[in-house]
Amino acid sequence: MALSMDQRPSAPQRVQAALSAAGVAARIEEFPSSTRTAQEAADAVGTGVGQIVKSLMFLAGGAPVLALVSGANRLDTDRLAVLTGAPIGKADADAVRQATGYAIGGVPPTGFPAPIPTFIDRDLLRYAVVWAAAGTPRHVFPIAPGDLVRITGGRVVELASDQG
Repeated sequence: MALSMDQRPSAPQRVQAALSAAGVAARIEEFPSSTRTAQEAADAVGTGVGQIVKSLMFLAGGAPVLALVSGANRLDTDRLAVLTGAPIGKADADAVRQATGYAIGGVPPTGFPAPIPTFIDRDLLRYAVVWAAAGTPRHVFPIAPGDLVRITGGRVVELASDQG
């Protein structure tokens, strides 16, 4: 029997379930204003923009890949292409939702219908705690970078563009 829309867990509830299943006791926080951009999230949380995890979905040769990048950095797509071994293209809103189950602006680092190869910006490991999206443009959660690496199975790499 299919669940009706009001019986399905909300996006933040699905993220919370994925975190709990991975053994992470993170509290998801909702803010009255948008946390869609790294700067908006940093302002809402009261932290530096470098501690915000930008979830950037791309298509590597047509297959989804996720780059988790420090909010202070700009992703070097040429580096990502070398890491994936395939040409990198931008994922449109439909591709992002299909691969992750979430809309752009709220894509969490975990809780997807199927595993997505993930690359993690080395600069995120500078911090004791980073903040990631929790399913909507107004929900975020704190997580230790080591836990982020563990729950995503992500590869820690240099992703930042030298152009800043």
